[in-house]
Amino acid sequence: MFMKIFKGARRYVLMAILFSALHPLHASAQTDQDAIMMSKNYFCGGAMYGHGSWKNYWEGTLKRDNENLGTVSSQMIGIMGNYGIINNLNVLFNVPWISNKASAGTLHKMNGVQDLSLWVKWMPFSKSIGKGTLSIFGLGGVSLPVSDYTPDFLPLSIGLHSKSFSGRVMVDYELGKFFATGSGTYTYRDNINIDRTAYYTTELHLTNEVEMPDVASFNFRTGYRSGHLIAEAIVSNMTTLGGFDIRRNDMPFASNKMNATTVGAGFKYTFKNIHELSLVGNGNYVVAGRNVGQSTSVSAGVFYAFNVTGANKKPKTDKKN
Repeated sequence: MFMKIFKGARRYVLMAILFSALHPLHASAQTDQDAIMMSKNYFCGGAMYGHGSWKNYWEGTLKRDNENLGTVSSQMIGIMGNYGIINNLNVLFNVPWISNKASAGTLHKMNGVQDLSLWVKWMPFSKSIGKGTLSIFGLGGVSLPVSDYTPDFLPLSIGLHSKSFSGRVMVDYELGKFFATGSGTYTYRDNINIDRTAYYTTELHLTNEVEMPDVASFNFRTGYRSGHLIAEAIVSNMTTLGGFDIRRNDMPFASNKMNATTVGAGFKYTFKNIHELSLVGNGNYVVAGRNVGQSTSVSAGVFYAFNVTGANKKPKTDKKN
């Protein structure tokens, strides 16, 4: 019986959700998924560590396990940063190192630096409405592989090795110290090349080029947000716009349909006596999926913000900059 399924890191973030998402982080290091902006001339950088694992997965719509895989686990160390060009325009980056392994069977673990992600985050509208504040954001992102890893060894491949381009619209409403944020994202994925001259999906392809389906994702978060603490609940959904199911007892493939709905929670704490320093953490669980592992993941990190001009001012990290 062959091994199965999706890698536990599919970008520690798309899964994010996943992993995209995974990574709803929240820090003075604002992320591409939250309604927080970095002030002009401020840079916030730091590192995140994440761990995720799954034993059960969906082979198409069939939920199962696999004794030839056991438990598939992933570790991630991500270097992330955000720079405020102006108060309502930020540039963000993320470079993760990922390691995947299986507890059973003969597959060897894989690790390495995955993809460089770059985002431009713009807040063109913020206005008081009723007793709260409504803000609208537009984001554009690109992701590029930065190492020569293979995408054709799932579920242990560290990524899909596809160049991607994303567009996102996000709406946030803040009422006192409570907020709700919703966003929708469309991701175009470029085709990839694999190290074989033929492969089978639902038909035989006599080429090494694999056509990658695009992805639509949605994210909703709500909770408490103050100058020193953010605590939130998060629901994310990722839907692959095309692709095909893993065949019974076959290995997963890069262009499979990979859908996932994830629930989780996150926090950010900024020290009152050291305004530049923040701690962040979050946890996520895949509650429904198709051709993905039912992963449980946790992550934590530390971030530091400073004014690149040398001005000694308290960093402002809310959307009212």
